[in-house]
Amino acid sequence: MSLYTVLAMEQIFDGALSYTRPLQEISVQGMLLQVEPLDGGQAKIVRLLHGPLDKYLDAAYAPGAVIQIS
Repeated sequence: MSLYTVLAMEQIFDGALSYTRPLQEISVQGMLLQVEPLDGGQAKIVRLLHGPLDKYLDAAYAPGAVIQIS
């Protein structure tokens, strides 16, 4: 592959090899959440996969919210 650009290679491939933690699926209060584990027994919610319809509008379970897991 050839790239014809005036940008430096560092700018083109910046972030291409970044490491992200593996995602996990956990069940909390009858809801299935996809989370990214954090340190200290916490997890950041990536998405709500399954649950009651009113929980999709609850800010406590919105993507980006941090919850405590055991």
